[in-house]
Amino acid sequence: MNKDSLFIFLQYVIPQHALSRLVGWFASTEIGLIKNTFITKFAKKYRVNMDEALVEDLSAFASFNDFFTRQLKDGARPIAQGEGVLVSPADGAVSQLGKIELGKVFQAKGRDFSVTTLLGGDSERAATFLNGEFATIYLSPKDYHRVHMPCAGKLLETVYVPGDLFSVNPTTAQGVDGLFARNERLVCMFETEYGPMAMVLVGAMIVAGIETVWSGQVCPLPKKAQVQDYTQSEIRLQKGQEMGRFKLGSTVVLCFPEDSVKFLEEIRAESPLVMGQALAGRESGQSH
Repeated sequence: MNKDSLFIFLQYVIPQHALSRLVGWFASTEIGLIKNTFITKFAKKYRVNMDEALVEDLSAFASFNDFFTRQLKDGARPIAQGEGVLVSPADGAVSQLGKIELGKVFQAKGRDFSVTTLLGGDSERAATFLNGEFATIYLSPKDYHRVHMPCAGKLLETVYVPGDLFSVNPTTAQGVDGLFARNERLVCMFETEYGPMAMVLVGAMIVAGIETVWSGQVCPLPKKAQVQDYTQSEIRLQKGQEMGRFKLGSTVVLCFPEDSVKFLEEIRAESPLVMGQALAGRESGQSH
């Protein structure tokens, strides 16, 4: 068994949720010795760029979570402007992107998953996206971990979907079937200028939680799917506005309807991204 196979095998046998909650305690503690040691070692190991952080002093953060979800200085992430320009919602790298073919989202060579399953199992919710476009963006440990809107949108619905907590790094994406549709996740449905947009925040191994700006911490929750209707709430977010954050790293999956967006030619699998960078434009011929 090689190193990658062993890494994947161990994820099947270890208690994923218990381990993640234990790490979550360490990440949230404000005990000085623990949190300062945790933060200092992490920042050094992953070469975190603190020059762009609003608070540069590692010891000034209340907890590891406070450090991990750090705010950046004004202007550190310019938002690409222009009519119909869709921007990256996060720092990270493209895992995969392209067409949702026959209701399937491509994960890695020989592996895909159902968009219906990804969005919580409701075929009506998924129908809009069956021949649409998707982009999967992986946030590595060193990245800025606040998630922003790729375009302006009105919140329609959220769906919390319980599930596993596999790692979401490239090795696991290549080795675990249906990874992003089996991990714990929060599906956020928005109405946008491109039509409906699904923005899925995927949990992962040792992710201590997912937060949104409108409801605070969302995951973990009781282990059953929970749908929240926001159609009457008038929650509207602008392009580039923060919509949520991960307490420890994970993945964002975006889904758009058919003939709505066209990804830029230079954006492909493994392309590095920063939040606010131009990701796609409106598909030619699409009505406003």
